[in-house]
Amino acid sequence: MNRVLNATVQRTADHAAPEITLDPLEIVGGEIRSSENTYFCQAARQLACMPSSQLCVKLASGGDPTYAFNIRFTGEEVHGTSGSFRHFLWQVCKELQSSALSLLLPCPSAAANRNKGKYILTPCPISYAEEQLLHFFGQLLGIAIRADVPLPLDLLSSFWKGLVGEALDPEQDLQEADMLTYNYVKKFENVNDDAELEALCAEISSQHHSGESPDTPSRPCCTFTYITMTGEEVELCQGGRNLTVSWENKNVYARAVQGLRLRELQNVECMTAVRAGLASIIPLQLLTMLSPLEMELRTCGLPYINLEFLKAHTMYQVGLMETDQHIEFFWTALEMFTQEELCKFIKFACNQERIPFTCPCKDGGPDTAHVPPYPMKIAPPDGAAGQPDARYIRVETCMFMVKLPQYTSLDVMLEKLRYAIHYREDPLSG
Repeated sequence: MNRVLNATVQRTADHAAPEITLDPLEIVGGEIRSSENTYFCQAARQLACMPSSQLCVKLASGGDPTYAFNIRFTGEEVHGTSGSFRHFLWQVCKELQSSALSLLLPCPSAAANRNKGKYILTPCPISYAEEQLLHFFGQLLGIAIRADVPLPLDLLSSFWKGLVGEALDPEQDLQEADMLTYNYVKKFENVNDDAELEALCAEISSQHHSGESPDTPSRPCCTFTYITMTGEEVELCQGGRNLTVSWENKNVYARAVQGLRLRELQNVECMTAVRAGLASIIPLQLLTMLSPLEMELRTCGLPYINLEFLKAHTMYQVGLMETDQHIEFFWTALEMFTQEELCKFIKFACNQERIPFTCPCKDGGPDTAHVPPYPMKIAPPDGAAGQPDARYIRVETCMFMVKLPQYTSLDVMLEKLRYAIHYREDPLSG
């Protein structure tokens, strides 16, 4: 796959990287006033007229990797391009998984305490503008693969199945995506007689899903309608509002409800736009090589930090050694961190929350073939003034370099690390 990606590079060395300018003041205070102000939409507008060939670059490698485009923040002087590029990808993933944009929808199963924090493509008819945003979303997936920057996106497995063209499993995927609807369908499939069906309809009627039977006003009933994932009541067949669920057609009704949800999960119109965007950055035929899980790992990495992997890919500079006392304090402190704190540390140190799933240098390749910004570098602090315990940890995000004072105890190391990851205002400002 890597050989094919490098063989399909279209931007040559004599072409300067496209540059986009983002205004951080549009999202100041963490509150985005409208979707148009998001980094995602700012970037989509500026790159809309850029030929996609200019975004097809070689796989990132070495100390100064090539990225699809450069980021410039209005009013800020950021040295290097890697840190700001990774910060941009992190920010757009936050926006995609928030109310600021409507392209993704929280997984309905979250209401049943299953797959909380997971998202799917919002299943509804899309406008031309929304189609263009979905196309850009697909491009970002391809850009992240070429850059080897894992995106902190938490998408349900049905999304990755649709992306690689694999059919959904009517049972498993419905259960994962919408446990409440899955259980609803099973109730109709498992009723044993007309009395149980009537009791089920009475239960559903009490939840305001249906009314009384037109033939027998005192008898509660269900009709051939259901609520979509976006909250709209729709007919499951022509004239469905006037068709009552009966013992004879209950299984037809159950299959119709299941079919509605599966169509929403497949979301062919939206997925076609995403795949078109992805295809403009990487050859779509490559997806036939990957399972849905492999595609997710290649695009988003692992949602947790493997400290052993990180430790194996750390360099010590300017005379520092792994056996130095403050270095040992450093690793002991990280071992005491929660996964949430470890992700914040990675974000603080190199402006991305996740580390790549694989690293060429681990597989015996030359040291220069590492995946940027790895390996992590630990260096002494700048200058020599002041007591070590009074100093703060600083980083160079483009290089993933942590400038670590020689703290005299584990407690001080923990305090300074936690201060750094929780209270930094803007990692791009140093």
